Amino acid sequence: MAYKTQQRAQCAAALRCPDVTAPAAAATPCVGGYAGEYRCKGYDLAAQIGSAALGKTGDGNDIWGWTDPMTNKEYAIVGLAGGTSFVDVTVPTLPVVLGFLPTQTSSSIWRDIKVYNNYAFIVSEARNHGMQIYDLTGLRLLENRPFILEDGSINLDAPTTLQPTAFYPQFGNCHNIVINEETGFAYAVGTGTCSGGLHMVDIQNPVAPAYAGCFSTDGYTHDAQCVIYSGPDTRYTGHEICFAYNEDTLTIVDVSVKPSPVQLARQPYAGSQYTHQGWLFIDQSHLLLNDELDEIEGDTPGGKTRTMLWDVTDLTAPKLASSYYSQAASIDHNLYIVGNTAYLANYCDGLRVLDISDTGNIVETGYFEVAPYCKGQLSFQGSWSSYPYFKSGTIIISSIERGLFVVTPSPA
Repeated sequence: MAYKTQQRAQCAAALRCPDVTAPAAAATPCVGGYAGEYRCKGYDLAAQIGSAALGKTGDGNDIWGWTDPMTNKEYAIVGLAGGTSFVDVTVPTLPVVLGFLPTQTSSSIWRDIKVYNNYAFIVSEARNHGMQIYDLTGLRLLENRPFILEDGSINLDAPTTLQPTAFYPQFGNCHNIVINEETGFAYAVGTGTCSGGLHMVDIQNPVAPAYAGCFSTDGYTHDAQCVIYSGPDTRYTGHEICFAYNEDTLTIVDVSVKPSPVQLARQPYAGSQYTHQGWLFIDQSHLLLNDELDEIEGDTPGGKTRTMLWDVTDLTAPKLASSYYSQAASIDHNLYIVGNTAYLANYCDGLRVLDISDTGNIVETGYFEVAPYCKGQLSFQGSWSSYPYFKSGTIIISSIERGLFVVTPSPA
C-alpha cells in the first residue's frame, strides 16, 4: 500500500523512525498496567528480540508459528524486510534464534508466511520473489549446533543462514499467502496473476507445488480465509469456501472445483476505505473484518479503531451487523480468532484481546502494547500481527520497529 511506503520513507528521511536495533527487553511481569515501558493488561512480557538479532536489520512484518509434532517445541516464524527468522519460543522467557532464510530476490516491507504439513510457505512483494518453501523439521538440527555465518565463520550470537527446500515460481511478487490446512491448498493473493485474485496451488506434496486454478472475477484480493464450510448455510456444507477481503468488499467464493470457482457474494459496505482482513467465528456464522484506512480517511469517531461484525449465515447475502470501537485511536491490521477470543494487532495500540462470546456485547479483556513511541497516533508503526495458536498459551507478536515480542497470560 502506498500509505505505508510513503510513511516509512518520510520517517527515515526525518530520522524519526524508532531504532530497529534497540536492545532486547527481559522478562517483565505486568504490574500496575505496565511491563517495563509497555502498557499491558492480563499479559506479561516473556521476551523481546530486536530485528538485528533475528538475523537482519530492517522493518519487521508478518508472523506465524509452528509446533513440532515430534518434540512439541514451539517456534516463531518472523517475517523481516530481508528474509525470515526462525525462533524457538518453547521456553517463552528464553527464546533462541535458530536460523534466517534470506529473501529470494530483494528486500520488501511486505512478507507473509503460513504453514502446512511441517513446511513454511513464504511470499513477498519483492519483485520476482515467488514462493519459498522450507522444511521446518530441519530446525531440529539447529538446536544444538553453533551458528555458521555466510563466510563460514562461527558466531554463537547469530542464526544459521538457511536455504529454501523448494520453490514455486509461477508468480513473482505476492502480497499474501492463505492456506487451507484441511485440503492442502494454498491461495496466493495480490500477485501479478489472476488479476490479483486467488492463485490456487496444490501443496499436498509440499516440495512439488502445482498450479490448480484461478479466481479473477473480483480482481485484487488483499487477504482471505479458506475453509471447509460447516456453518449454518447448509447449501454449502462440505464445500471449500474462501472469504476474501478485496479492498472495498467482502467477497465469498466457492473454490471446491479449482478450475471453475464460483463467486457467491460480493458485498460492499458503508464507509469502506480499504477492506483489509478478517476471520471467521468458530461456528462460521459470523466474522470480524478490519478496514485498514477507515480510521484515517473514514468517519470513525476520533480515529478509534473500528472492527466490524458481519453476519454470514447466508453465504450469498452477507451483511454488516454492527461495529465494535476500541477506546483508543489506532489503525487496525491483522486479527485472528481462537474459540470465543479474538486477537487483534492494531499497530500503535498493540495486541488487543476481545471476548466475542456475545456478539451483542464484545468486550476487551486484555492487551499488550509494543510501541510506546506512537501511542494514540494513526500511524503505520507498532504491531503488524500476532499468532495466538500455541497450545501453551504463549502469544507471539511482530513489531515493525522492535522485532519479536513473546507474551504470556498473567497469573490469575
